[in-house]
Amino acid sequence: MAHYDLYTPVDESQIRKLRVNDTVTLHQTLFGIRDATQIHLFDKGRTTEFDLRGHAVIHTAPNVRKVAPSAEFPAGYQPVCIGTTTSDRMERFTRPLMEQYGVRMIVGKGGLREGSKSAFQELGGVYLAIIGGTAALETTWIKKIEAVDLDDLNPESLWKFRISGFGPLLVAMDSHGSSLYDEVKGNTASRRAEVLESLGVQRK
Repeated sequence: MAHYDLYTPVDESQIRKLRVNDTVTLHQTLFGIRDATQIHLFDKGRTTEFDLRGHAVIHTAPNVRKVAPSAEFPAGYQPVCIGTTTSDRMERFTRPLMEQYGVRMIVGKGGLREGSKSAFQELGGVYLAIIGGTAALETTWIKKIEAVDLDDLNPESLWKFRISGFGPLLVAMDSHGSSLYDEVKGNTASRRAEVLESLGVQRK
């Protein structure tokens, strides 16, 4: 188990070093993305002005306040509360995010499934888990909203955040085919069997 400070964008060799149960703290740039953003990118043929190659995306639809653009608020938005949403429903977008846009890291909660695990292994990516209910803390790691694209989808726009010390985040799925969620499911199934046996419950 090791800790890594990663300054985005990163390359594949940096991602391949990461293993399940390592921790990562991100610096520099993080992109916010959610369901509608990806539906428009991959189902409706829209594109983005942002270069996502080597970057991390976080599953979020942030609570922001519209303000006059300034050095402090270059995109005209002030971050109010930027939390993380459940990743599972965005499972089908992992591979196209990596293949078409070069994304290397996905930050979310709740985990992803087999398709994402295969994409991480083949293409060199990781899933970085964050604890639910920590939106207030996450917001302190975001220094400003630098730019926004696809803003007609607000709040499910594509957000470009300037970050510092975003983490630590847990490597929950790595590029070597390991998944913390698979381990937990396996352990749970094993313990359930043991408990049922100790209670004399007959399994069919």
